[in-house]
Amino acid sequence: MGSYKSIAIIIPYFGKWPEWFELYLETCKFNESINWFFLTDCEIPNATYSNVSFIEFTFAKYKALVSSKLGINFNPDSPYKLCDIRPALGYIHQDIIEGFDYYGFGDIDVVYGNIRKFYTDDILTYNCISSHRNRISGHLCLFKNTLLNKEVFFKIENWQSLFLDKNHLGIDESKLTKIYLRHKKYPEWLRKIYGFHDPYQRSCYFKEQYSTILFPHPWVDGTMEHPQLWYWRKGKLTNNKDGNREFMYLHFMNWKSSLWLRKMWGDKAAWESLDKLNYVPKENVSIGWAIGRDGFHSLDEADS
Repeated sequence: MGSYKSIAIIIPYFGKWPEWFELYLETCKFNESINWFFLTDCEIPNATYSNVSFIEFTFAKYKALVSSKLGINFNPDSPYKLCDIRPALGYIHQDIIEGFDYYGFGDIDVVYGNIRKFYTDDILTYNCISSHRNRISGHLCLFKNTLLNKEVFFKIENWQSLFLDKNHLGIDESKLTKIYLRHKKYPEWLRKIYGFHDPYQRSCYFKEQYSTILFPHPWVDGTMEHPQLWYWRKGKLTNNKDGNREFMYLHFMNWKSSLWLRKMWGDKAAWESLDKLNYVPKENVSIGWAIGRDGFHSLDEADS
């Protein structure tokens, strides 16, 4: 495995695991030098993963923990609201991230490729690392394990009232972007000048990793034609458009739900009308499979 700068990814998740969760975990397993920590009331998987930990919490108990750590009465109705407290996860879970070089948050409507191929130890010198060019990426974002970053949510104006609002507000992306990439519309050279005087902006890595399909931004080749079939083979993630080029991860939000889907790609997400998503046999899970508009299938089925 070698000696790497250590990474802890914290994901509070309550309710029910999605149908593809076993496949998701397999992509975590192949990133063996990165650690995932789930705080959850979902059923703990029978299979064990050396780099994935499940910490049992009820939703009520977790809300009480957040309330105690932050000194507020955090009591949302929906677990979806937990996305809004991501800026405070490093502060809330200091016990979990102690000793790690980096910590972060992420989604589970993703499958990972080889993360270390993109986030090398040369990249893991930055204060904040986002997989989008011009904003914080809620589906995967890393922070250097410093007091500055753990307490960043204190910099969000009216953070208490935003956290207490029961509606999902997208605070993790919108408010953190304004802190770590405050002048995002300025030329890069000018942003660097501002960064000299701002500890949050001084050392940030905002690089587009082309992770999110059917998003209103051009693909790698500059066109709006996003790849519609992806392949995961023993830790490597490619697609049917970009040849052998590997990708760090695929965020398939816009196949799963039409909530953020732009009209240019239709009114309904591809998976919303499907009765089943995961058709990968158990014996193929650790070998390889394809992901597309019709869900998850064996490679031979996808290529036929």
